[in-house]
Amino acid sequence: MDLRKLKKLIDLVQESGISELEVTEGEEKVKIVKSGGLGVAYAAPNPVPVAAPVLTPAPAVAAVAAAIQGHVVKSPMVGTFYRSPSPGAKHFVEVGDTVRSGDTICIIEAMKLLNEIECDKDGAIKSILVENGQPVEYGEPLFVID
Repeated sequence: MDLRKLKKLIDLVQESGISELEVTEGEEKVKIVKSGGLGVAYAAPNPVPVAAPVLTPAPAVAAVAAAIQGHVVKSPMVGTFYRSPSPGAKHFVEVGDTVRSGDTICIIEAMKLLNEIECDKDGAIKSILVENGQPVEYGEPLFVID
């Protein structure tokens, strides 16, 4: 399938209210699933059943989260954590900053897509638990909000 068509399909899913789209064109099959506001796409030359991995936080990550006091914002995906929109740019948030639900607080790059991560609670940034450019796991604590 043409890359431009695939990009257009992803954009349509992101802009619409639908959560899933599956298109078959000849021997190619594309399925786009929107989860938590983030789109994921894959293509297969032949229709192939695909099992979704079960993602659970690693035991060490769960132990760290249990020891933290305050509201924890966790990574919704595996990827690379970035504190600013581009190298050299001002960070989205610093410790002590007041944030509101819906504010962008970081970016996680996954499969060359930059996903803006939004705060899910009003409050103040108590701590930032991840270094800029560090890989993160699904469910890994990123921020603590007071």
